[in-house]
Amino acid sequence: MIAIFDSGYGGLTVLKPIMELLPEYDYLYLGDNARAPYGNHSKENIKKFSEEAVEYLFKQGATLIIFACNTASAVALRSIQEKYLKGKNEKDRKILGVLIPVAEEVVKVTKTKKVAIVGTKATINSKSYDEEIKKLDPSIKITSASCPLLVPFIEEGWHKKPEAISVLKKYLRSLKTHNPDTLILGCTHYPLMGKNFKRIMGKQTKVLSSGKIVAKSLKDYLARHPEIESKLSKKGKRKFLTTDDPDKFKKFTQKNFGMKIQATPIQLSREVCL
Repeated sequence: MIAIFDSGYGGLTVLKPIMELLPEYDYLYLGDNARAPYGNHSKENIKKFSEEAVEYLFKQGATLIIFACNTASAVALRSIQEKYLKGKNEKDRKILGVLIPVAEEVVKVTKTKKVAIVGTKATINSKSYDEEIKKLDPSIKITSASCPLLVPFIEEGWHKKPEAISVLKKYLRSLKTHNPDTLILGCTHYPLMGKNFKRIMGKQTKVLSSGKIVAKSLKDYLARHPEIESKLSKKGKRKFLTTDDPDKFKKFTQKNFGMKIQATPIQLSREVCL
């Protein structure tokens, strides 16, 4: 089974293109809506939340877990891979993130080598995207901006309201002065405002979101790793989990993704690190 983990609804922007490209596999989605957005939490809490999700998903039978959440990928992925993939577990299961596939795509598409990144505070402050891009091409110039209000707007279904668009314009104002030819939407929620990102940035800027990029990368990964691919169940099953109100999940996903989803409510630990 392939599991997709996100802080809320945003991971569906990754899951949907993956299911379209690889429909034969069984998928389990976990949205930690009750604690979204992760980007406003401390590093310690992001790691704790991510560990709880990973442990739960492995217990549910996941063989491959994808961190769709950019914040969790940036802050927690490396330490979690080291913790949960040691010894015999390394051959039996995998945990992947979204940063490396997106960084690889950026290096391919940028012409002017001027790249901008938007994301949560935790993602931007981690500099993880910067590091992955610079590993591939040190000459690329990167500017970034955190957009802490966008995920709450989106989770509440307010992202199409004038207030949200006005805030987005303010966030992007400084980035536009650097004339980037590529903008990374470094949060899975942001594609739900994708049209506004494109309109505000202008035609000269290519806007990249992780969904289709990660889907193609996953297909390539499975082709290169038959030892993992062979363990994945292929009955076309889909199951959705949320740590918040399943009715709200159903209404949001139907309105914004055209998906009729009956999510199962679960509870992860509510303890936080102070």
